Amino acid sequence: MRKRDITILISAFLSFLLSVYLWFSGEKLMGQYVSIWVPTILIFGIYFNTLPRK
Repeated sequence: MRKRDITILISAFLSFLLSVYLWFSGEKLMGQYVSIWVPTILIFGIYFNTLPRK
């Protein structure tokens, strides 16, 4: 795995952990908002991996 792939996976995992923390701490609406970041980050990663390299 490249450093870019690891960075994307770690950021998606951290946003997942943040959403779980917010959900269980009583901030359910904010937890739901943060939880939609996970697929967005992963899609960004897929997009950047499909770009042609120079």
